[in-house]
Parts: sequence; C-alpha cells; structure tokens
Amino acid sequence: MRNFKTIAIALVVALSTITATAQDKKINTSTSKISWTGEKVTGKHEGTISFKDGVLTFKGGKLTGGSFTVDMTSVNVTDLKAGEGKEKLEGHLKADDFFGTDKYPTSKLVFKSVKAKSANVYTVTADLTIKKTTKPVTFDLTVNKNSATTSFKVDRTKYDIVYGSKSFFDSIGDKAIYDEFTLAVDVKF
Repeated sequence: MRNFKTIAIALVVALSTITATAQDKKINTSTSKISWTGEKVTGKHEGTISFKDGVLTFKGGKLTGGSFTVDMTSVNVTDLKAGEGKEKLEGHLKADDFFGTDKYPTSKLVFKSVKAKSANVYTVTADLTIKKTTKPVTFDLTVNKNSATTSFKVDRTKYDIVYGSKSFFDSIGDKAIYDEFTLAVDVKF
C-alpha cells in the first residue's frame, strides 16, 4: 500500500511538471487598436486601422505564438477632418496605389518564433502579409496581464506599394513619401 501511494505521488508530480497546455487568448477587437504614421518630405499623416480578429497563445504563462487579421477597409485618417482632404486620402490609401482593399480587404500577421527577451518582453518574428506579398518582420512585444503593445516600422515597398517612393521614382522631389510607415499596436485580451 505504501508503494502504491509513493507511485501515485510520483505520478502526480511528474504530470504536473509536463509542459502546460497552450492557452489561446482572443483579442477584444473593439478595444484593441492599431495606429499608423506615414511620413513624407513635407509632413506626415496619422490614422488607425481595425482588427478583424486575433489571438495570442500562451503556454505556462509565457507567450508562444499568435496571429492577427487586420481589416484594411477600416483605414482611417485621424490628422485631417472632413473637408480637409480626409476622404480623398482615405480613398487613395484604399486604392490600388496603396493597399488595394477591394482586392485585398485584409492583412495578416502570423507569429513564427517567439523568444523571451526580458520580463514580459518577447522578440517576435512573424510573417506579415499585405496585398499578395508575405515578408518576415521582427519586433519586441511587451505583454501585461490583459494587454500587449509594440511599435515597429514596415517598408511598404517590400509589399509592392511603391507610389511616391524615391526608391522607384527619382524625379518626384518634395512629393516623395517615405518607404517606411510606423505601426503602434495596443492589443487587449
């Protein structure tokens, strides 16, 4: 009987040390947000884009994966008001010159590797798909109890968005739009 108890206790201890089951935490798409900043020679524009869905995966309380789908039709310009060119710029960003949202209504980010960097900070390498192109991006993600934040730059020309790029058009002068735009992401789950 004593051996049976010892074996049972050993089994419970062994099972508890086996890696924890992965836990998916869906993001709250109404409170999570993506802010963007695009710069040009003569200034910059800012706005938001909405999440369609997303999930972060944790194992043993540590981030191990995730994926997000972004609703590109939700591109919103926040630094201009109606009548100041807001609608025109939003229309242009949705047009084929930029994101082509009629053909490509969503973009996708899928985590490929996650490495702990420091307490609550992870270095993530992910595949970012914009339009028909998928390229890797790397960024640091800070995870708190019910939220995660990051900020990183994306080179739009890698996704076949070359409108106004000096890298492709030499003679555009002060109408040039910088190749990189910044995404600031605040995810709530």
